[in-house]
Amino acid sequence: MDWKTEWKPFALIIATFLACFYLPTGTPRFDNAVMESLRLVKWYAREHVLLCLIPAFFIAGAISVFVSRVSVMKYLGSRANRVLAYSVASVSGTVLAVCSCTVLPLFGGIYKMGAGLGPAITFLYSGPAINVLAIILSARILGLDIGIARAVGAISFSLIIGLLMHVIFRSEEIDKANAQMLLPESEAKRPLWQTTLYFLSMFAILVFANWGKPDTAGGFFYFIFTIKWYLTGIAAIGLGVILCLWFTVPWFTMLSISVPTALLAFLFPHEPLISFGTGIFGISIIAARDQKELGEWFVATWSFTKQITPLLLAGVLVAGILLGRPGNEGIIPRVWITGLVGGNSLWTNFFASVVGAFMYFATLTEVPIVQGLLGSGMGKGPALALLLAGPALSLPNMLVLNKIMGTKKTVVYCTLVVIMATFSGILFGTFY
Repeated sequence: MDWKTEWKPFALIIATFLACFYLPTGTPRFDNAVMESLRLVKWYAREHVLLCLIPAFFIAGAISVFVSRVSVMKYLGSRANRVLAYSVASVSGTVLAVCSCTVLPLFGGIYKMGAGLGPAITFLYSGPAINVLAIILSARILGLDIGIARAVGAISFSLIIGLLMHVIFRSEEIDKANAQMLLPESEAKRPLWQTTLYFLSMFAILVFANWGKPDTAGGFFYFIFTIKWYLTGIAAIGLGVILCLWFTVPWFTMLSISVPTALLAFLFPHEPLISFGTGIFGISIIAARDQKELGEWFVATWSFTKQITPLLLAGVLVAGILLGRPGNEGIIPRVWITGLVGGNSLWTNFFASVVGAFMYFATLTEVPIVQGLLGSGMGKGPALALLLAGPALSLPNMLVLNKIMGTKKTVVYCTLVVIMATFSGILFGTFY
């Protein structure tokens, strides 16, 4: 036996054995951390997978099938006009306003279709970071100064980090650009306006189904929240009509899933997941049975689903064990974190950035968490650092990014986010 090749499996087995042998079961903190991780995974599966991830998977699959590589490369490719490419990427992410995990299948879709690394990274950061509602809530709850700093920082980060990634990996980008020059022009299967409406209907479902409740009643955002499921239903009806008119789905087939979905929505108005899940299941059956482009759509969607979902759930589980849920501790005591983020030193800002980068934040949950930490003595600089690093990164996010674009690019991207968040926090804390 050659120990030069076998020592790694042997070491892994020994490490796993020792970890199992010395598990601190029976201690209150460990047992509570395990339960918190299971509660977090349960919440994530019930509230986030169905409403966020599955629609995002369908959109990513549609990008792979219905958007030509030529179109992606025209606006986001390595040889595209940089001003246009980064503008499109940042605006696209802003419109979505999703969390760090939901944006992953969308990022994977455009990246694999030939988007340049820089614009793709800009899109990856801007989606969860430049959330208009979250920035408004930050200004109202945490203070106008933090709200403005978060908005400026997030917009700047998305562009700067994208450009830095392009520069750092420019040799690979040059090779990608040269390869794209050899690709033939592809003919569009249908007019651009039809494809646009098709995607807009799915984006509307994703956005309105996940519209968060504002902190205060009243105003435009609260009004949208009160009618979010009506808007989601209208978008779903629009998608069904589009599939019938332009994707050759028989009307009777569409009605066979639309009618039960609508009935369940009226019968269980306070359980929207029932009708939402029924509609997703129905669309999946229609697409899976199709032998043409809808079948390709389902295959691409399923490919993203099986690639990303296990890693995300595993990452959420580990994050829950270490850090717990909002308001509930994991293995790491919250008092340690609070004690380490007071003041405005390099260490406190760096620590806040790292903790934010590894912790999972659902959309808008970072605001009450930071509010509680500020009340416990957290400095304003570290608070901004956490707000800039937290929503854009998480442990589940890192695991999936590693699979999509490799370890080297993932490490560089995460490092850039943490470094920029750290120094932004120091700069902000110096003046405030």
